[in-house]
Amino acid sequence: MPARSGSLRVPMRLGALASLTLAVAACGGPSADLTDLAGNTGKREAVSKEYGDLLQGTTAEETARHTIGRTEFVRVRTPATGLGPVMTGAACLFCHDAPPAEGGTNQRLETRFGRRNEDGSFDPLLSLGGPMLQDQSVGSVNGVTWTPEKVPAEANVVAQRRTTPLFGLGLVDATADATFLAIAAWQKAHDPAATGRPAMVPEIGASALRVGRFGWKAALPTLLQFNADAFLNEVGITTPRFPDENCPQGNCASLAQNPSPGVNDPDGSALAQVNDFVRFLGPPPRGAPGSGSAMFAAIGCSFCHVQTLVTAPNASGAFDRVAYHPFSDFLLHDMGSLGDGIDQGDAKGAEMRTQPLWGVAQQTRLLHDGRARTVADAILAHDGQGKRARDRFAALSDSERRALLAFLDTL
Repeated sequence: MPARSGSLRVPMRLGALASLTLAVAACGGPSADLTDLAGNTGKREAVSKEYGDLLQGTTAEETARHTIGRTEFVRVRTPATGLGPVMTGAACLFCHDAPPAEGGTNQRLETRFGRRNEDGSFDPLLSLGGPMLQDQSVGSVNGVTWTPEKVPAEANVVAQRRTTPLFGLGLVDATADATFLAIAAWQKAHDPAATGRPAMVPEIGASALRVGRFGWKAALPTLLQFNADAFLNEVGITTPRFPDENCPQGNCASLAQNPSPGVNDPDGSALAQVNDFVRFLGPPPRGAPGSGSAMFAAIGCSFCHVQTLVTAPNASGAFDRVAYHPFSDFLLHDMGSLGDGIDQGDAKGAEMRTQPLWGVAQQTRLLHDGRARTVADAILAHDGQGKRARDRFAALSDSERRALLAFLDTL
């Protein structure tokens, strides 16, 4: 272990990787702020003054769409307007109300379950209501009583998932697949043991697989599909993207009594409006980074929590080659014991998508299951491909650790 000193300590075992990571990820220079690891350089940087700000560069027409979308985002559904019959909430706002603004998260936990078979395969228990538990129902409607789902006895894997903020996700959506593939290649060239891999998942309506980037397992490739999935699984609203209702506890025959049969959003207009609201939300505001940014890079955090990405050329000026700072590579990493055990999309049980750190200072529960109440605890829970960075964090002096945590508090 290297000796402690008042200056920046770069653990010797990081070698050339630490030096390169410092050069790429440390704040303060135009190469770090505007250029990503794929070699893309932004024309400008995405910044916000407050949480919930409109993304910079939106036109009057885009601003109007965002405003209209908010109406649908906060709309409380009823059985007559498609709610349920089982769900986790009656509106998008029920999970994404605050803090610190609409589009944030109240840290609600949802439940995923399945069965790991003796041969190692994973059964999502679709016939028993899996893989997601709808823990609320519409109750008694038209003489039929609908009850919330329960985790079946057949499940031997049960995991909690924390709802996450929506700020800046339009920028993630506007980033080219090639950028994530290039980051994975860069990681493989510099540290194969810690390399992430892109989740290759289907996009509805497309023939080729896309790079997943949304959700704890990166199971969804586009923001529209991400929101459509939430419409179905969280609120019970069917759309042209997902026209089939969830079968309560896997009992599809019960849908003969569905109080709102047919596709609930037949033309997809409600989904499009919510997508507009989310798409044009600006990224979280940032404070001055301080000295801890260099320590963040030196111990290897920035290898996965990549500071800067740049969007692809886009017809909308709000998304056209914009540099933004999510502090994530959006790749899957084997997290060992920190994985949730659920196979989803292209991800295996131990694999999790690198969680973006922007806005982390506003989170009161951390990690996928909300177990950590402080950033330090979240770092110390890292395992698998995150274990080396965790061990380096644990070996820091008190002053170095305070500096690093102070930096994270500015994101």
